[in-house]
Amino acid sequence: MIRDLIALPDTSKVWVYQGNKELSYDQIDFLRPKIYEYVDQWASHGKSIEAYGNVFHKRFIVFVADESELQVSGCSIDGSVHFVKWAAKELDIDFFDRMNYAIMSPEEEISTIHHIDFKQSFDDGLINENSLVFDNLVNTKTRFLTEWIKPLKDSWHYKFVN
Repeated sequence: MIRDLIALPDTSKVWVYQGNKELSYDQIDFLRPKIYEYVDQWASHGKSIEAYGNVFHKRFIVFVADESELQVSGCSIDGSVHFVKWAAKELDIDFFDRMNYAIMSPEEEISTIHHIDFKQSFDDGLINENSLVFDNLVNTKTRFLTEWIKPLKDSWHYKFVN
């Protein structure tokens, strides 16, 4: 059952899928209603999950589920992964390459840097300890809203530039 993000408890579970490139507005217009439709029918053990899903920053698919009354089962999580794989195929975008880190510029442009190039980008001054990075490992609504985007120096990514 689809809910607004604000209506879900702060402890709600979060899954973030980062695309390897920016979605066009046409792609977002195609994808967003599909996400809403999926979330509206998302179930665990035959019971409706109170959840939210959307596209953020033209690059991320995010699902948020209230687990206060009903745990999201492994099969239900697998279903959401299958949905994202379907979206990836339809849109020719990779949402599963965990080796690319998303960075937000001061102009709020988002780019990705591959793990192999991350330290060199830091050494070359392309990014610095205050560069904003996306921590896609956040796992609750509270952490998503407060810690998803943070300075590099405050993130787990920082260990890769030292």
